[in-house]
Amino acid sequence: MSDTKNNKEKNDANQIATNKKFIEMADIFIADANQLCEVKEPDHQLVNGALLYASARFSAFITASLSSSKENYQKSVDKAVNFYAEEFTKMLKEHMKQYEVVFDKKPDSKKK
Repeated sequence: MSDTKNNKEKNDANQIATNKKFIEMADIFIADANQLCEVKEPDHQLVNGALLYASARFSAFITASLSSSKENYQKSVDKAVNFYAEEFTKMLKEHMKQYEVVFDKKPDSKKK
């Protein structure tokens, strides 16, 4: 086998492992959120807001951590915000589409 083919296979295997780890990590956050909703009168919007807040706060931390100076950080803020917003929008749209099947299974799915 050529080195190029070996490298591609290693990269593919690494990507699969990374994707699996990514999903496993996300599942931990989702399980925690679901647990927070398992109360007598759950406030789903509060839990969702807390997740969004935590993500925003951690994203700001990561952006600052990767910046070599305050000036570098200030220059990268708009680009970072755009990146995080675009990624969130792509993921949200993907999951919204996946949830459409839920309505196909409901008896009253003809309603708005």
